[in-house]
Amino acid sequence: MYEFHTDYKKYFDIQLSNARQWVLPFVEQAKKIEPGMQLLEIGCGQGSLLRAFAEKGCICTGVEMYPLWLEKAKEWLQPELQSGAVKLIDSNIYDVDPEKDLGTKFDIIILKDVIEHIHDQQKLIGWMKHFLKPAINGKPGGVIFFGFPPWQMPYGGHQQMMQGWLGKTPYWHLLPMPLFKGLMKVNKQYSEDLVEIKETGITIERFENILRKTGYKVLQQKHWLINPVYEYKFGWRPRVQFALVKAIPFVRNFLTTAVYYIVTPAAPAADLMSVYGHKPTTQTNNQTSE
Repeated sequence: MYEFHTDYKKYFDIQLSNARQWVLPFVEQAKKIEPGMQLLEIGCGQGSLLRAFAEKGCICTGVEMYPLWLEKAKEWLQPELQSGAVKLIDSNIYDVDPEKDLGTKFDIIILKDVIEHIHDQQKLIGWMKHFLKPAINGKPGGVIFFGFPPWQMPYGGHQQMMQGWLGKTPYWHLLPMPLFKGLMKVNKQYSEDLVEIKETGITIERFENILRKTGYKVLQQKHWLINPVYEYKFGWRPRVQFALVKAIPFVRNFLTTAVYYIVTPAAPAADLMSVYGHKPTTQTNNQTSE
């Protein structure tokens, strides 16, 4: 475990710097950000990205279920909350109707370091179409930003949250579940949150397959050998993944520390009620810091 995992303000500032320098420019390469745009962040944590986009004039809504992060977001985002630039919602995203409850659909949806914590990822990604503004008269519709660590990357199990050698050793999260649990128990650091992350971890191939199945097209993508946020955490300069590694399915997951994607519906949103026969429901893990 590193200092910033328990210093919440420092972690907020790290994520804010990363959002300003890396996430915002990446989004703008696919969709020009203009004042008044509606932005939704699912799993907004302490609200760093909400502040970064609010600084660009976006009207931001953050959805967060984890009480500690919601409390910190309310603390750090006081100016934005008072001005109306940011609104925070304590809710399961499936309990939210975008037009009835929020009064709008969205130009941009953000899921950063969130999709790897969610059960039934295909249902969530498909359901997001209901929250996006549609393309009208040649004007592009809404987009979704995804950023996540591939499951097989060195610390894809978020084990850096642990103490001692367990927090510094890469790849042991790939052990079979009985050995994984046993190692934590022997070291008196058993974590049900890490067990859940092992259950929900997602690969690049699975993610891209879900996009195809749910009817999205990729507008832009970037695979990172060195995750940009590591610059603020460890002083490591960000580095894009080598083209050869990026082109090798499965292997790339072990050597890629983060991926960024911008996607948009390939066609108008289908009636997902008819697809699933009911309103989808999902589970999310408590958001765990990288």
